[in-house]
Amino acid sequence: MSLRPPSAGASAAEAAFDALGHEILAEKAAALGRAGQRVEETLKKLRENDDDKEQRPRLLKDAAEAVHAYFIQRELCGLRKHEAVIREYDIPRAVLVRLGAK
Repeated sequence: MSLRPPSAGASAAEAAFDALGHEILAEKAAALGRAGQRVEETLKKLRENDDDKEQRPRLLKDAAEAVHAYFIQRELCGLRKHEAVIREYDIPRAVLVRLGAK
């Protein structure tokens, strides 16, 4: 992580807060990336085992949990609209229905 030097009028406390703010943003972004990766993994397993009637309920549950966690992390980052992400990840309707979406 790189830090910029404090501005001439900034106090040491303001400079420390700014550094902390940058670190928090970096962690939010990393957590969002991890959550997105989990969505990809669970959706891949769901698609690969689409014909397996025994495993499908568990795979749907896992995918729905991963997508829900991802949506929450996006919202924590200030990203409130999920339509583009739903299209990008091609999240199946069966998963979205489990989240209460139509």
